[in-house]
Amino acid sequence: MSILADYNVMMVKELGVRSPLRFLAVLVLAMLSLTACQKPDQDIVLKQVRDVVADATSEPTLKAEAVFFNPNKMSGRLKNIDVEIFVNGKKAGKVDTDYSIRIPANGEFSVPLEVKLNMNELGTLDTIIGMLGGKKFDIRYLGNLRLSYHGVPVKVPIDYKSQIKVTF
Repeated sequence: MSILADYNVMMVKELGVRSPLRFLAVLVLAMLSLTACQKPDQDIVLKQVRDVVADATSEPTLKAEAVFFNPNKMSGRLKNIDVEIFVNGKKAGKVDTDYSIRIPANGEFSVPLEVKLNMNELGTLDTIIGMLGGKKFDIRYLGNLRLSYHGVPVKVPIDYKSQIKVTF
């Protein structure tokens, strides 16, 4: 045996490990588990909210599709969206929905949104007149996403503003 091999065997015996191969296997597994539990480098971005449809029936709802972009090299899972919706600065509703949607690496994904509008807060008459007149509404989405990357939970803040024009 070489001097280096003798030294390695001596160090392994000093650490109380019976087999150098077992020690090496444990070391490799520990390093793999530490690198597998990484958080992503960048946050997911809400690119746009499209296909916004306001349903003004007895229970007014706002339906839309949120398009997100994952700039990271690893895929994950969307677990929950917890976002408050503000219309012209007034809280109009809240989305708190659990999902199990696969998030592709370096790619876009979309999520359907549906929120019941709180007409008492918005002012029923003002909102109906605004909708009939084709008024523009400032919409703000404020909250967070709960994601999972290789079992590691991640919370991503959302603060997105858009303007929609509702016409009938």
